[in-house]
Amino acid sequence: MRSIWNGAISFGLVSIPIKLVNATESHSISFRQIHLADGGRVRYRKVCELDGEEVSGAEIGKGYEEADGSIIPITDDDLAQLPLATAKTIEIMSFVPAEEIDPLQMDAAYYLAANGATAAKPYTLLREALKRSRKVAIAKYALRGRERLGMLRVVDDVIAMHGLLWPDEIRAPEGVAPEGSVSVRDAELDLADALMATLGEVEMASLRDDYREAVEAMVTAKAGGAFEPSEVAAAPAGGQVIDLMAALEKSVRAAKASRGEPGPGAEPEGTAGAGSDAGTGAGAGAGGGAGAGAEVTPIRRKAAAASPKAVGGKKSTAAAAKKTASAATKKTTATGAAKSAAKSTAVKSTAVKSTSAKTTSAKSTAAATKKTATAKKAAPTARKRTSA
Repeated sequence: MRSIWNGAISFGLVSIPIKLVNATESHSISFRQIHLADGGRVRYRKVCELDGEEVSGAEIGKGYEEADGSIIPITDDDLAQLPLATAKTIEIMSFVPAEEIDPLQMDAAYYLAANGATAAKPYTLLREALKRSRKVAIAKYALRGRERLGMLRVVDDVIAMHGLLWPDEIRAPEGVAPEGSVSVRDAELDLADALMATLGEVEMASLRDDYREAVEAMVTAKAGGAFEPSEVAAAPAGGQVIDLMAALEKSVRAAKASRGEPGPGAEPEGTAGAGSDAGTGAGAGAGGGAGAGAEVTPIRRKAAAASPKAVGGKKSTAAAAKKTASAATKKTTATGAAKSAAKSTAVKSTAVKSTSAKTTSAKSTAAATKKTATAKKAAPTARKRTSA
């Protein structure tokens, strides 16, 4: 790899000659501007404002523009005479834990290569010291006409340097966070945790730029004259208000399905009995049908309170049976259905017993009446026999 800068690492009194090599490269596809009428290239030409003539790169220098618009020429010799200790040196200032570096400060990345055989020993010493301390080095260096801040760390067997933005270059996130107080329920956090666990981790090396590959395929097809535009899939409408719980549940099930785990009918682990049942109600209506399209089984609230008992006279056996059957229909679990069936059986059993008791009582009364009548008929006969 071609080096872009030569210098040395200043590690106390130790100097390590190094070469700076770009650690990253851009694979983004760039386009040229063309004239639509004839396909000719459109170029930008550098023209002097005073004489209107086009100038070459060798004739172009640097200048500082003041507030009144006047230009002060600045030459490379002027910059070279500045008392800049880091002009050709990466000066290590301190060592800190890696977690103290805010990722917002991260900029371009470089590899530091040992420059020559004499640099191998001190280079290896610094690399192993960084490994054993589990820290990163904070350094200053100058590149492309300005002093910069850097962080040195070990990548495999190489020392890498990340350019860092200066602390005052990081803007405070004022007015970025949502306004007002927003509360998040534990049930929603539980579903978010379940989604994170389902998505799991990813091999960073497996990630690909699908858009770039599609553009390259299109360019190849157009160059061969075999390009046929495909139908563009309709983008999902934005700004819809959907039920958050329903969306989280659907996301968990979709992630599980993509990994070959139990399909949409399975309830996400750890979500039973939590949350809200608004997934098919208010959320669907407010979202213009978004919630209903999710086909989400609503999460149950706490068990509804038992309906109050009727006050007043006795209910017929048929009414009790009808009420029991209605209650059994509304039950959603096997346990509830079993309880309702048992209740219905008990009511019917009680009714049968009551009817049987009434029948027995009636038969006994009829027998007693018949016996009394027989006794009354026998009484005059006995009187007649006595008088004779």
